Amino acid sequence: MIKVAIIDDHKILTEGLQGLIAESGIATVAGVAHSAAACRLSIGFWKPDVVLLDVGLPDINGIDLCKELKTQFPGMKILALTTHNEYTVVRQMLDNGASGYLIKNAMADEVLAGIQAVAAGKTFLCHEIDLLMKRPQEKNIWLSQRERELLRLVTEGLTNAEIAEKIFLSPETIKGYRKNLLLKLGARNTAVLVKMALEQKLI
Repeated sequence: MIKVAIIDDHKILTEGLQGLIAESGIATVAGVAHSAAACRLSIGFWKPDVVLLDVGLPDINGIDLCKELKTQFPGMKILALTTHNEYTVVRQMLDNGASGYLIKNAMADEVLAGIQAVAAGKTFLCHEIDLLMKRPQEKNIWLSQRERELLRLVTEGLTNAEIAEKIFLSPETIKGYRKNLLLKLGARNTAVLVKMALEQKLI
């Protein structure tokens, strides 16, 4: 039986995954963590074969956690399970040691196939991501109007609280938007984000 750990802050999703894996007959759930901090505390005890890892965790992003886990436990297989379907995010995740990538709207049998494949040492991309990675990548990055507006305010040096006040959203929502922009553009921090915005004329 394949031992699986689930690292995801969406509790309804993790409960569904636990049920799916428990009924599959191919794997068992060794443990569930809803943050990177909780994962760090328990992962050494769980000793999973496969880690289902969300990219958008509340404390650090899954891309950085993926690299950390692979450094600490090289034999552990990481399977990304996330809503992010941007090329740069997938590329960073794979570069940091992930063996597979699933989108959260994937069918149940695709999730199980992914767990089996990465446990056997193979690379697994769900259908949507497989198509994405085979497409020639355009230089232009598509941003929504809201993302462009936020990016413009970030380049002006405004804090999350100041941006929130300006566009009538909560600071938490702004924090989420900012995190998504960093992931989408493949920027390590806000300084790099601002540099890319100006160089690529994204605003």
